[in-house]
Amino acid sequence: MKQIRIHEHGSADALQLDDVPEPQPAAGEVVVTIAAAGINFIDVYQRRGYYPLPQLPSGLGLEAAGTVSAVGAGVSEFSVGQRVAYVGRVPGAYAEQQAVPASILVRLPDSIAFDTAAAVMLKGMTARYLVKQTYRLGAGDVALVHAAAGGVGLLLCAWARHLGATVVGTVGSEAKAQLAREAGCHHVINYREADVAAQVKELVGECSVVYDSVGAPTFEASLAVLRRRGMLVTFGQAGGAVSAFDPVQLSRHGSLFLTRPTLFDYIAEPTERAENAADLFAAIDSGVLAVRIGQRFPLAETAAAHRALEARQTTGSTVLEP
Repeated sequence: MKQIRIHEHGSADALQLDDVPEPQPAAGEVVVTIAAAGINFIDVYQRRGYYPLPQLPSGLGLEAAGTVSAVGAGVSEFSVGQRVAYVGRVPGAYAEQQAVPASILVRLPDSIAFDTAAAVMLKGMTARYLVKQTYRLGAGDVALVHAAAGGVGLLLCAWARHLGATVVGTVGSEAKAQLAREAGCHHVINYREADVAAQVKELVGECSVVYDSVGAPTFEASLAVLRRRGMLVTFGQAGGAVSAFDPVQLSRHGSLFLTRPTLFDYIAEPTERAENAADLFAAIDSGVLAVRIGQRFPLAETAAAHRALEARQTTGSTVLEP
C-alpha cells in the first residue's frame, strides 16, 4: 500500500510516498481502510523534529476516518465493515490503511461523512475541551481567539458564541475575517493592520480568556488584554515557540493563569474520549458547528499541503484523500 513517511526530520521535502506492506492487526488492534485523513500542525512539529518521533522512518498523521477492514485478537467492540474515526498518538494516518489500537477508535454515525470526521476529530475535540474544560466559557465571558479562521479557530469561535461568550478573533486578511465572522466572531481584528492589544481594549475592554495557537508573535498581546485572574491558553506555536520568560509577568498583568494543554491529556481515558466525541458529533448534527474543509489534497501531494499550512495559506481544515 501507499504511505507518506519521513526518513529524516526536515522541511516538507522530507515527505516521501513509499510502498509499504499492508498492515496486519496485532492483539488489541484494528486495521482501518482510510477514506480521509486530517492534517494538523502537530504533524508539522513531528516532521521538523520539534516533537521527536520514536524512530525513523516513520509515518505521519494522527487522525483519520474510514472502514474497519481487519480486527485483531481480543477486540470485540468493533467488526469488519463498521464506520470509524480516530485521533491518537500513533502517527501513520497519511496512508491507504493503518493499524491502530482499538482503544482510540470511536464509531462514526452515519450522519457524519468520512471527510468531515477526518477534518474535525483532532480540531473539534480540541475546541471542545478548550471551551468546556480548560476554561468553561459561559455568558458574560469575553474570549480572544487567535488564528480565528484556522481549523481549530473556526470551531472555537462557533462553540464559544454558542456558549454565550463574546468572541473576538484575529486574522491576517479580509477573506479570513469574513470566515471568522461567519463562524461566530462578534469582532474581528486584522493583525497585519492594527495593534491587537489596543484594538481589543477599544472593542471589549478586556478578556476572560485568550486561546492562542500562534505562540511567540501573539504572546505579549495575549497577556496585555486579559482581565485580572484571566487565563491564557497557549495550545500551539504555529508562529514560533514562546521564549523563556519571567513568571512574575503573570502577576504584573493581574495574577494571570497560564496553561499549555494538549488534547491527549483530556481524552486519556476511554470514557473521556467517548464523551468528547459524542458531544462533538452532536454539535455538528445540531448545526452548532459547521465543519469547513478549505483544502483537499491527494496523498501524493502531502508536501504541498504541509507547505500551504506552514505559510498560513489555509483556511478551515485540510484533508488528504488516499
